[in-house]
Amino acid sequence: MSNRILTSHEKALAVNLDQKIYGTIAEIGGGQEVARWFFTVGGAAGTVAKSMSAYDMHFSDAIYGPTERYVSRERLSAMLDHEYDLLLERLRQKRGDETRFFVFADTVAIRGFQPRNECHGWLGVRFQQKPLAKPSEVILHIRLRDRERIRQQEVLGIVGVNLLYSICYLWTDPYRLLESLLDNLDSERLEIDLVSVGGPAFAECDNRLLNLHLIVLGLARVILFDPTGQAHQPGELLRRKAVLIERGEFAPVTRMHVEMLQLAREKFLQDPAIERFSKIELLEITTKNLLLPDGKVDSHDFLQRVELLCAIGYHVLISNYAEFYEISSYLARYAEGLVGIVLGIPLLEEIFSERYYSYVEGGILEAMGRLFKKNVKLYVYPTRKVSDGEIRTVEQLTLEGPLGHLYAYLRETGRIEPLSPRNPPDARFSPRQVGVLIRSGDPAWEDYVPVRAAQLIREKRLFGHGMAAATPGETRVPSGEPSLPV
Repeated sequence: MSNRILTSHEKALAVNLDQKIYGTIAEIGGGQEVARWFFTVGGAAGTVAKSMSAYDMHFSDAIYGPTERYVSRERLSAMLDHEYDLLLERLRQKRGDETRFFVFADTVAIRGFQPRNECHGWLGVRFQQKPLAKPSEVILHIRLRDRERIRQQEVLGIVGVNLLYSICYLWTDPYRLLESLLDNLDSERLEIDLVSVGGPAFAECDNRLLNLHLIVLGLARVILFDPTGQAHQPGELLRRKAVLIERGEFAPVTRMHVEMLQLAREKFLQDPAIERFSKIELLEITTKNLLLPDGKVDSHDFLQRVELLCAIGYHVLISNYAEFYEISSYLARYAEGLVGIVLGIPLLEEIFSERYYSYVEGGILEAMGRLFKKNVKLYVYPTRKVSDGEIRTVEQLTLEGPLGHLYAYLRETGRIEPLSPRNPPDARFSPRQVGVLIRSGDPAWEDYVPVRAAQLIREKRLFGHGMAAATPGETRVPSGEPSLPV
């Protein structure tokens, strides 16, 4: 079988010539490009029952109902609901026995006469995987990276064709479906930072893993889950908020992690820069902390970390931003007010290590400018040296040469603030050692983990709990999901 990627023309024509597929294409806002492909290649009469475009907001409201934001998931859902109900009402009796009905919809903001900060959109398809089946659904949020309007329109048309083709012929393999969205495109032009699937076609599919796969494919840099474990488009939750974020491995989350966040929160809430804004707290895991020795992402490890953090009430952000200035710049895209970053002394020392910025044109000075470009503060938790038991704090950290002056400036201007724990840090403790204790069956691990987290670890045998007691030949840490290459 050939692995050649079909062109957009070939994909659109294949869908048009499939006599079992029939439906509606509805586009509002800047999204007027997908239907054009199917009419351009010919044979659209066999596939397109209806094509509509509502550019004026009043027309859009008259059809789909009023909304606060036109480029939103809520508007997309209203479009899919209205058009799918109408399609079935008018055609189900006539041809429902032999037809797989679909509705494609998008609502998109692209570059116009007046420059806009964000060019993005919501795309979705509601479809039947077989005649008479209950509908399934794929929803995407995209960001258009091209600067020229015509190139953004081109990307929108291509990704729309890819999505429609994939739900027709690739729905049995959701990972391949995602990969195909980039056919005839590249990640320099398109970002997809949310995918949501549902319905009988995806009954066995885990949306958390699909969103992780977006990062693996390079389609997203960040994915975000709420405490229920549901994936969200990051901007929807971060926009116009003050953000407090703590980066860690969280394998598992420990009492120290929780205390760090609590102490930072106390200072964060006292800052006048956040008075007018809603607040959100995030625990961040970078993809480098999910890698197996072979360079693949450990899907099982990812799921247990996210499941545990969400279960104890946290929003969880997964990113492939290795450096703090990168995640700071990303958050500044949406956040207003203060962005607070919670970390320990070892990570603070890494931030001031010039070797991490050899690839940045302006070196560490440029990186620091990006990190503190907006209203950003670092809240730093002390550590205790294993060698001599000495406690190291923000005040006691010394940096040599020019970096010492830079550090002093950031301290004196309040950009780096110390945290004071209620009890001195335990020199014997490290978060990684807790994972070792769990796997070994040593009950001492429970002293270092929040009560609710410990309960879940025991109940669900997370992080290898009980491995030491497993009998020979027993599967000790069931995966159930493949590892994902990066």
